[in-house]
Amino acid sequence: MTNYQSFSRRRIVTAGLAAGLILSTPAAASAYPVDERDRGTAAGSTLAAAATAPTYPPTKIKVPAPTGPNRIGTTELHLVDRERRDERAPGGRRELMVSVWYPARPRAEGPFAKYMPAKTADALSRSLSKATFGLREPLFDFAGSDTQARDGVPAQLGRHPVVLYSPGYPLSRFYGTAQVEELASRGYVVVTIDHTHEGPVEFPGGRFAPGTDLVLPTAAETKAFVDTRVADTRFVLDQLTLLARGFNPDAGRRDLPSGLRQALDLRKVGMFGFAAGGHTAANAIAADGRIKAGANLDGTLAYDLQAGPLGPAAERGLDRPFLLFGSDDRQRTDSASAGDYDMSWAAFWKNQRSWKLNLQLPGSNHLGFSDYQFFFYDVFYGLTQDEDGAVQVQANVTGILDRRRMLAAQRAYLTAFFDRFLKEQSQPLLKKESKDFPEVEFVR
Repeated sequence: MTNYQSFSRRRIVTAGLAAGLILSTPAAASAYPVDERDRGTAAGSTLAAAATAPTYPPTKIKVPAPTGPNRIGTTELHLVDRERRDERAPGGRRELMVSVWYPARPRAEGPFAKYMPAKTADALSRSLSKATFGLREPLFDFAGSDTQARDGVPAQLGRHPVVLYSPGYPLSRFYGTAQVEELASRGYVVVTIDHTHEGPVEFPGGRFAPGTDLVLPTAAETKAFVDTRVADTRFVLDQLTLLARGFNPDAGRRDLPSGLRQALDLRKVGMFGFAAGGHTAANAIAADGRIKAGANLDGTLAYDLQAGPLGPAAERGLDRPFLLFGSDDRQRTDSASAGDYDMSWAAFWKNQRSWKLNLQLPGSNHLGFSDYQFFFYDVFYGLTQDEDGAVQVQANVTGILDRRRMLAAQRAYLTAFFDRFLKEQSQPLLKKESKDFPEVEFVR
């Protein structure tokens, strides 16, 4: 019989402290992005002390409700790039899974989509549970948790700007769901991309591609996977163009939501990403004129944070608007801030040829720009019913800033940015620091 009480407040907080340390080490490569984290020493003995209970039930997470006026729908596409070879794929061609999140018709009804498909959920929950507690069994019930989007419901009438999302290395596309659903609720079609062979990916019919074992990529290896991501992005844009013209790009020709084709306004395309996804967004803009604006959430724009070389966006700047949004412990452009100085952000700031803004979110950690910012609280509170302990664990993983304010600030500034440059709406929020979001600092 499971002993739920054995997770005392002392143990849960101790486990959270261990989580904060171990998530910054190579041991958790499949659970978190390693490209920009400090490489500390895992607190093995502390973790072992925290993980003494026998088994625990997987606990559901609660994706925070978006604040926009629209109901939202979602569907997935299986895309095959017949121009690029991939010897690890059954057909020898590059395959991708993407999710499309979109404004739904006002009275659309249907089941809520699950947070992740079963095999992806199991792999990621197991890696997180092992990294944080040293437990074999999964604690995070990602497959049983609902999103705020209804599966396959009709799209809202009218054309909507399109925003692409690229996750951190080697994360899943689903770890940006809270930010993505907000944009969809605000009138955007958002397309999230899994970069196959990085994070785990589940294809139709249950075929599964596990994530990478490459924990600490060299600069050359990082450049290779970022280049692959940029090619993925451009291919996805090509497939969306086919979709908007009336074709079904899904490899299995599965039925698509009613009205989805007509919902895409590909004259207005933006992109954002977390960590390596932010670097991907910048490089994709440099390579593809179809992307009109982009945002980088706490990602270096170099192939190695300390040693370089710089990516093209940092080296030459961009001729389209770009937003930098950094955590408390990374990405300032002032070389006097030795602990958080990133030469690539400083170079980008100097070389950028269009609109630019550098925002800072004090009290946040790197992982606070992904869905990690809320689901550790959900799981630990679900196990213990201990509010203080769950808050402490969440703080250890993603920063001391209140998780609700952290997400609210990210949602507000991302929406304002894309509203300004894709919808051409004036945005006072981007002009100076706001009393509505005192958490956010304008670095430059």
